[in-house]
Amino acid sequence: MIPSQDNTQKELLNQFLAAAGLNLPNETLGKLYQYADLVVTTKEFGNLISAKDSEKFLSRHIADSLVPYIYIQTRDKESPSNDSQQPLSSLVCRPKAVLSSIKWADMGAGAGCPVFPLAIAMPEIQFFAVEPRHMRVNFMQMVKEKLKLDNLTVVGKRFETSGLGDLDFISCRALSTFENDWERAQPALKKGGHFVTLKSFNNIVHLENDPAVHIYKYSLPLEEQVYALVTRGNK
Repeated sequence: MIPSQDNTQKELLNQFLAAAGLNLPNETLGKLYQYADLVVTTKEFGNLISAKDSEKFLSRHIADSLVPYIYIQTRDKESPSNDSQQPLSSLVCRPKAVLSSIKWADMGAGAGCPVFPLAIAMPEIQFFAVEPRHMRVNFMQMVKEKLKLDNLTVVGKRFETSGLGDLDFISCRALSTFENDWERAQPALKKGGHFVTLKSFNNIVHLENDPAVHIYKYSLPLEEQVYALVTRGNK
């Protein structure tokens, strides 16, 4: 049995989403499962993921990748749309015509987390998966075509030379320190845009009293440590 399609893994992911008050459509879940299978089973593009992580890809990596989407959804329900303390608030409440003009780039996309799960969950937004490693780029391009993700563009360059700019959102997952990632992202953000990153909480605890950042702590299924989604706006 393919690890990512294990029923226990599916149930853990669905419980994680349900705890956040979300119930994804079957079509969306199906694409998430298909993406997970491609990461776990595809071998011709090199070692995309370790055997240990393959066994918990849905509950660990897909769940983690969907945290920005969960955050957006829950803050839309809890916060006024003009609440400046909730930097991603009201994103999904915008009309589809407005959402289609939003540009979201992911730095160092690797094998596609978090950008592929986010592009699957938010099909109206334009996503860019930026990754310089040739084998990873070829893998992501193959997955994009298989899943028919017309809202996602794979960019085979370093982020600094990608030519992307005036972006509404820039994300990364466990890439470097928050400070280094922010320094790379900030020049390509539009005024009022936001940097979004997923880290171990232990690695960003020093930012708790920084007024420039917003921290959302969370836990993942079967994982002992605490994680954090950290955002910073470009004023």
